[in-house]
Parts: sequence; C-alpha cells; structure tokens
Amino acid sequence: MLASKPMNQLQRLLRSARRLSCSQIIPPSCLLHQRLFSTSDTDSSAASFSSSHQKMQTHEGKASNKSRSTSSTTTSLNEDELAKFSAIADTWWHSEGPFKPLHQMNPTRLAFIRSTLCRHFSKDPSSAKPFEGLRFIDIGCGGGLLSEPLARMGATVTGVDAVDKNVKIARLHADMDPVTSTIEYLCTTAEMLADEGRKFDAVLSLEVIEHVANPAEFCKSLSALTIPNGATILSTINRTMRAYASTIVGAEYILRWLPKGTHQWSSFVTPEELTMILQRASVDVKEMAGFVYNPITGRWLLSDDISVNYIAYGTKRKDLGDI
Repeated sequence: MLASKPMNQLQRLLRSARRLSCSQIIPPSCLLHQRLFSTSDTDSSAASFSSSHQKMQTHEGKASNKSRSTSSTTTSLNEDELAKFSAIADTWWHSEGPFKPLHQMNPTRLAFIRSTLCRHFSKDPSSAKPFEGLRFIDIGCGGGLLSEPLARMGATVTGVDAVDKNVKIARLHADMDPVTSTIEYLCTTAEMLADEGRKFDAVLSLEVIEHVANPAEFCKSLSALTIPNGATILSTINRTMRAYASTIVGAEYILRWLPKGTHQWSSFVTPEELTMILQRASVDVKEMAGFVYNPITGRWLLSDDISVNYIAYGTKRKDLGDI
C-alpha cells in the first residue's frame, strides 16, 4: 500500500499556502538569488546542440528567433536549463550515466502514478493495461523514461520536450518496440499546446518544474491541458537544507551522479508553494508522497517524508466555464 501524506496534513499545507505572501516564499538573498513566482511573460529559447551540430544550431537558432518575434505565446522556458539537458541528451538511456537517479527512481514514481490514477479513473490496478482508452501527456519527457512505461500500461501517450535533441532520442528509442512506437513525441511547449486547445485525461510533469523560469505560468499551462475533473501529477525537490545537502552536495559533487550545476537550490519548490500555485491554476492537490533513497539496496521507496524528493497528485476543478 502506498505511503502518502494524510489528508489532514494536506489541509495544513493548504492553510499555510493561503497565509504565504510572495515575499515569504523567497529564500534569504544572502543564500540565493531572488526568484519570484510572477505571471509576467518570459522569453523562450531553443537549446543549443553540441559542437558537432553548431552549423545546424545556428540555422535553427535564427529560425527560432524569427518564430519568437512573431509569437505572443507566454512561455516558462529557461534557456540555461534547456542547454544543460541538450548537452547530455545522448545519455538518457544509459542507466549508469547522468540520468542514473531517474532510472533508479522510475519504478517508485510509476507505483505512485499507477495507484493514484487507477483510483482516479476507477481502473483495475492489477490489469496489465489499466490506462487503456485514456490520453496522457508527459511534459518535459526527456528521452521518454516515463512515456514508454505509460504506453505499455495502455495509455495513448504524447511526450513533449522543448529540447529537439531529447525528442529525437526519445523517438529513436520508442521505435524499437511496436508498443511504444505509438507514442506521439513533439518538440514544443506546454503553453503552445494549450494555445492549440489540446486536452488530456491526465497531465504529468516529473522533475521539471524546478527547471522552468516561471512555475506559476507553467502550472497554468498544465491545468489548461487537463480536462475538467482530469488528473495532474508533478514531482520535484523540496527547498530544504537537507535537499541541498543530498541533491546538490551529495549527488553532484560527492557521488557525481549528475553534472555539477544540474540543480539550483533557489529553484526548488516547497510543498506549500506547489499547492498554492496549483490551487491558483484550478488544480486541487489530493495526495502527496515522498521518495526516500536506500543507499544499501540502491532503491527508492515511497514515504511520508517529503523533505527532499516528493510527488503530488491533484484534480482539475470543473469551473463554471467548463459546464
């Protein structure tokens, strides 16, 4: 049975979120740069490719700039973050590479997703394909580590990433299996798809929100992609000193699981902040669980401890405009 935060604790998070002012959720400037959860427009940018693709990058960059100058779509893209992931895109499916933590965490993430979404959509969790007939979108899909198992569980999956190189890697890997070859991979943004009017039964975005420039706008786009009464699942990292010690000092500098600079502590999102942002985007958080790593077994477990890695499941409110 999954370990998750009880509803009374979620209610306390909601009360705390309502009391938070914008200045209260910004960490001390002596420790980090300020990061406001504003709703102002931010500039988008395509990620750079490796040096072997510089000529193609220059050509695509000009085309991207031209496209941006004629588009009014608000975006939460962070150029520096896109460049980081473009540089290591070739290693998505190397289980001992930079994405090793995600490979190790994936079974635990999927256990939470299977349990909550089967309950939400009244599906049989023991079924081989419990998500058959449902449309899921994986925002920030990377190389497809989440999209592929969702497709194997029967869902009609769309994987979206702003880094073209990630999408190409995901497409190549998915085409190796007839089941996953049905995945629709797109190099675009959640905001652009929302503007196109795309809708999905469930919207998932794991380990992404801490890399975007504007979490509030990002969550608005996730909500816009979700059908009324649909499900939204996000996972991220809490902004605590324990998280700093484990995900940055430990994972990046000591264990060297990740390239240095992969994470910025100032960009981590607390459960209270995430709850508040999702509420404002018409998504009510229903369940939350933490991920705890066991260094002896090398496995991740679901836990009530949300002080470092955590995952949240919410439902899209059916507003008057949807009736």
